[in-house]
Parts: sequence; C-alpha cells; structure tokens
Amino acid sequence: MRVPFYMQIRQYIMDHIQQGKWKPNDKIPSENELAEKFQVSRITVKKALDALVEEGIIYRIQGRGSFVAKKEDSEHIIYPNNVSQQNSSKLIACIIPRLNSQFITIMMSEIEKLLAQHGYRVILCQTYDSQQLETQILKEVLRLGVDGLIIYPAEGETYNEEILKLTIEKFPLVLIDRYFRGIGANSVCTDNVLGAYEATKHLLELGHTKIGIVSSIPEGTTSIEDRIKGFEKALTEYNIPIDHRLYLLDLHLTLEEHDHINKDKIKNFLSNHRDITALFLVNNGLTVIEAALEMGYTIPQDLSMIMFDDYEFSHLHKVPPTCIRQQETLLAQEAVKLMISTIENPLQKRQQIFVPPKLIIRNSTTLYKSKANR
Repeated sequence: MRVPFYMQIRQYIMDHIQQGKWKPNDKIPSENELAEKFQVSRITVKKALDALVEEGIIYRIQGRGSFVAKKEDSEHIIYPNNVSQQNSSKLIACIIPRLNSQFITIMMSEIEKLLAQHGYRVILCQTYDSQQLETQILKEVLRLGVDGLIIYPAEGETYNEEILKLTIEKFPLVLIDRYFRGIGANSVCTDNVLGAYEATKHLLELGHTKIGIVSSIPEGTTSIEDRIKGFEKALTEYNIPIDHRLYLLDLHLTLEEHDHINKDKIKNFLSNHRDITALFLVNNGLTVIEAALEMGYTIPQDLSMIMFDDYEFSHLHKVPPTCIRQQETLLAQEAVKLMISTIENPLQKRQQIFVPPKLIIRNSTTLYKSKANR
C-alpha cells in the first residue's frame, strides 16, 4: 500500500529532527522547496506541516517560515494555577502585536504603572501580528511561572487554542482591545460599535450622504468588524442605503513598508468614486489623508474625513483630524482591575467590559457642499 505523500513529507522532517540534522529553532525547508523535492502541490506540503504544527513538532512565524520546536514544546502543557502558592512570582506577561502607536504605548505604560502599585512586574512581548509567534510566546511565559496574562490578540485572529485551554483551566487572563467570539474569556475593549456609530452620525449630521469607509481586512478582528457594524447602523438609522461599492477594506496594517501599496489602493478607490464627499477611516487614517492631499483634494472642503484613533501631536498636522479617541487610560485601569480580581478569585464569572470612546472634532470635517458650491 502506497504511503500518502503528506505522510512521506512528515516522516522526512521527523527523521531529520530525530537524527539531529535539524535542531531546535532551526529553519526547515520552505513549502516551495518541499513541494519541488517531492514533486507535489503546496497544498500537500501544507497538510504535512499543519499536522506537525498541531503535534508541536514545528512552529511557524508569518513571513519567515517554519522552525523546529524545542522538545518541551511538543509535550502536553498543563496550566497550573500558582496563585495559591506562597512563593507567587508576582509576574504578569503582557503580549501585544507591536509597540507602534500612541494608543498602545499609553495603554501599556498605564498597565505597567498600575500593576507595579499592586506589587507585580511586567514582561512585555511583541507578536508582530503572528499567531504562531503568539502561541510560542504564551508557552514560554507560562513556563516562567507568570501569575496572569494580558493579551492584545494578533490582527485577523479568530481563535487561539492555547487561550481556550487557559480559559478552561481558569488561568487568570484578560484580553484587551479585542475578544474572541465563542471563547468566554475576560476582555476589556473599546465600544467600537458606539465609536463608529458616533463618527458616522457626525458626518451625516453635517449633511453627507455619500460616505465611504476605508479599513484593513476586517475578517477575524472583532474591533474592525464592530466598527463596520457601527458605521452601517448609523446609515440605516438615517435611511441611507448601504453601498458596498464605497467600501475599501483591504489595506495592509499601518507599517511604513506598506505605505506606497496602501496609497495606490486609496488613490485608485477615490479616482473611481468621485461622488464620495466624506470618509470614515477605520484605521490607516494618516495614510488616507496624505494620499488624498497628494491627489489634490482639499480637506475638508472637497472631502471630509473622520478617523478612529488619535495620534501624537495631531493638532500640529497640516489638517488636524477629527477623530474617535479611545480612552487608553481607562482601558488600562479596567484591564488591571479585572486582572487582579481574577488572580484573587480565578473561579469568578468572566466579564466583557466595553469602554466608550470620545469624539474629538477638529479641522478635517465640515458641512456638505454640492460640487457647484465648492
């Protein structure tokens, strides 16, 4: 009986690891290289690699490849609750996508300060929006004996098996900014539906009816999904038809190397929709404003814009933006309060806390004027 190709690939990788040819954290051949070696499709290779990831034999880092896991990574992990032990580590791990925005910086600074007041030290780890790296970091900090976890999930992540295990084991854990549908974990988030609703309502009350929406890919990121929900809720209440042609929802995350790609998409979108008079910017706000200015738009006379999130020195920008500001300090306070209470009583009922954001009106929005009156 012929052994399936994916099993042959799996055994090939296992042999190299067991023979010591590939050691822990060594990078293994790419999907393309393995597909070429075994003369199979990448789908077959992926099936083999997925099985090895599931077994904990290898791990993946998005954009970098697959690597050999440490021996202990492949063993079943039981999450002990160290809270009742006298020699508690007094250590909390904060796992975040990246430290690249005013929102995250202020929030994490406040979390660290408040936890220190309760006698806890913080380990800060960045996942760079890699779900594989997030899982690896989770396992590593748990081996250090942390008392609790505050996790800002990776972009696009809909589910994490390790977090589910922790939740089942009643391990002290709090998600911030996002939550996982179907996993009843503690979470502290901005009320993104309310924020987007207030942003869209502001534009509607200025007389705009052709309102576009710009975002990165929403699927799997509850904060983005909720903002789109709030946007559509406001349109519906004002009897404005929802027109998906006015949606641009495939920008990259806000990273400098993606700026030119995002700007090309934005310029193409605006060129094809000259009837748009206002935009709700779910994220990537500054990039959208810069792209519109480069096209010759005058903001807000030609195009009103309101963005989610504020940024440092925004009042000094050439067009100080109207925005929905998340209350970072209040989010941090609620997260720490929930973290401490969960450590003290791991069996308490899990909570979802939503913090209302604030509308800040500046210079990027104005009353609608018809083209004839501009």
